[in-house]
Amino acid sequence: MSTVYAYAANSATEPLAKTTITRREVGPHDVAFDIHFAGICHSDIHTVKGEWGTPNYPVVAGHEIAGVVTEVGAEVTKYKVGDHVGVGCFVDSCRECDNCKAGLEQYCTGSGMIGTYNATGRDGTPTYGGYSGAIVVDENYVLRIPDSIPLDKAAPLLCAGVTLFSPLRHWNAGPGKKIAVIGLGGLGHMGVKLAHAMGAHVTVLSQSLKKMEDGLRLGADEYYATSDPDTFRKLRGNFDLILNTVSANLDLGAYLGLLAVDGTLVELGMPEHAMEVPPFPLAGMRRSLSGSMIGGIPETQEMLDFCAEHDVTPEIEIIQPDYINEAYERVLASDVRYRFVIDTASLRG
Repeated sequence: MSTVYAYAANSATEPLAKTTITRREVGPHDVAFDIHFAGICHSDIHTVKGEWGTPNYPVVAGHEIAGVVTEVGAEVTKYKVGDHVGVGCFVDSCRECDNCKAGLEQYCTGSGMIGTYNATGRDGTPTYGGYSGAIVVDENYVLRIPDSIPLDKAAPLLCAGVTLFSPLRHWNAGPGKKIAVIGLGGLGHMGVKLAHAMGAHVTVLSQSLKKMEDGLRLGADEYYATSDPDTFRKLRGNFDLILNTVSANLDLGAYLGLLAVDGTLVELGMPEHAMEVPPFPLAGMRRSLSGSMIGGIPETQEMLDFCAEHDVTPEIEIIQPDYINEAYERVLASDVRYRFVIDTASLRG
């Protein structure tokens, strides 16, 4: 066992505070690495505030983790000391169900995927995430970060990046496809960059035009304000794929109306309340409403390699661990462009 510094939430109402946690000894198939950077995802906030059910406090959040290998187990074949590696939203799964065998571990139907934090590992101990100085993970759930991607910018790719990459790949985004991204935040800005790199025609649908200059710079071909009712008239029946990255409850009928024949609206943001799905906009043009959740290990590695090849990285603001609570407030106020990343150097001491 080893002891490392971390920032933890002890209740839904208390600020996160510095503490210590223990990491397991390195087993035969384990990779230990020092965490250099950890992204802040809105899911972290939902979890620590108990908005997705009561978590097992203390919660050390963070599932966008990038660092450098310090030790490997005796039977590890994929990594060596000094490698740049990362961990995303899960650290294990049953490994035996059809989905796990197909590289879709995020949809594990056996024991279910074991989350990087607020879960229970195979050894019966709680999992703690990336707001910490180091971590130990089975080599099969560790990702290789290409040398051309800086570690600080690699971290958000491990959730925000693959969350957008997976549906874009699944619904065949590319030349000749019209893609709309709802929201230009931590998820949305990655959707714009990735869809543009894949060769699709990209439109941002945002509540206002205040981020329009950014959206066009990041790769959008068009940018519309959804607060303008005329937007829904102009764009009716226009898109092959719409990716909804916001957590707000939307008028699904209006957005489904923007899809072309056989178009799909994919839910990526997780609103707190259920949304009403009107049947006529679906049936009228054989449209589909779907959802998607992160990616499996093979697809996440594919995403990292794609981002290295096409120079796709997130827009980030680096913070120190003692700024996490302020960062949470700014995320809730949509006051970040576009992802906070924690420099964890002070937690490795």
